[in-house]
Amino acid sequence: MNPKEIIAKRVAKEFENNQLVNLGIGLPTLTANYIDKDIKVTFQSENGMVGMGKLAVDDEIKTDITNAGGQFVTIGDEGAFFDTSMSFGLIRGGHVDVTVLGALEVDQHGNLANWIVPGKMVPGMGGAMDLVVGAKKVIVAMLHTVKGKSKILKDCVLPLTAKGVVDMIITELAVMEVTKEGLLVKEISESISVKELQDMTDAKLIIPENLVYMKV
Repeated sequence: MNPKEIIAKRVAKEFENNQLVNLGIGLPTLTANYIDKDIKVTFQSENGMVGMGKLAVDDEIKTDITNAGGQFVTIGDEGAFFDTSMSFGLIRGGHVDVTVLGALEVDQHGNLANWIVPGKMVPGMGGAMDLVVGAKKVIVAMLHTVKGKSKILKDCVLPLTAKGVVDMIITELAVMEVTKEGLLVKEISESISVKELQDMTDAKLIIPENLVYMKV
C-alpha cells in the first residue's frame, strides 16, 4: 500500500454518520474512495457542490462536474449545485463538520501553513483560510516528511494560513492529536518505532502508555 493510500484510508475512519465534509485538493480527495459502506457522509466542494462522490474515471467522467481542484468527480443522486456565495455561506456559517486538507507545514501549536512558499508563484490561498476557521474539526492529511525533512515542526516557518486551527494530523506514519500540551500520538505505523518517529519529527511528541498501531 503506498503512503498516500494509507493516509486516505485512515482519514476515512474519522468520519461519522450524517456529517458534512470538505475534502481539500490533492491527497484528501482520495479519502472519498474509502468510506465505510455503513457510514453516510455528504461531501462538499467549495466551488459549489454538495453530494460529491469519488473521483470519476472512464465513462463516469462528465466534463462539467469537477471539484475545487479541477478534478472530474462523480455526484450522488441527492447532490446539488449552487454558486460560491452559497458554498462559502455553508463554510463561514459553521455548517461543515470536518475539513481535510494538505499542508506544507504544521506545528505543535496547531498552526497551519499550506498556501505559499515565498518566491514561488501561486494563484492564491483559495478556500483554505475560510475552511480551517469555519469547520468544526480540521484534519491535516499529508506525508510525514518532504525530501527527508519533517513537515511537523515546533513552529511553522512559512506564512500561516491560520493559527491554532488544526485538531488532528494524519500521516503515513502516525495519527496525532493537537493538545494544549503538544502533539499527542494516538496511533503509530507498525513499520516504525517510537524513537524513529520522533527522529523524523521536528516537534516534540507526547507518547501515551496506551499507544496502538494505525488502523487502515
